[in-house]
Amino acid sequence: MSTTRHIREKYNETQAKIVQYLGKGLEVGKHYFKSKYIAHELGLSPKEVGTNMAILAEICQELAIKRWSYSNSTTWMVTHRVV
Repeated sequence: MSTTRHIREKYNETQAKIVQYLGKGLEVGKHYFKSKYIAHELGLSPKEVGTNMAILAEICQELAIKRWSYSNSTTWMVTHRVV
């Protein structure tokens, strides 16, 4: 099963978009993501992103997501989850 298909089956549409966005960011070496920038890139509200990031922090098995700091927007630290 392809990774994209697996993500779409496991998460709602918004969560799937976020997981794919974070995965692409990790591929280029990013580990810190601000909700407002994710929202801007994906056409979502920062609140939508924050709510879904908190859910993903609990349920996402592919990525380890942790609320890192708050300064003008929540910053999330994201790494690949070690299986």
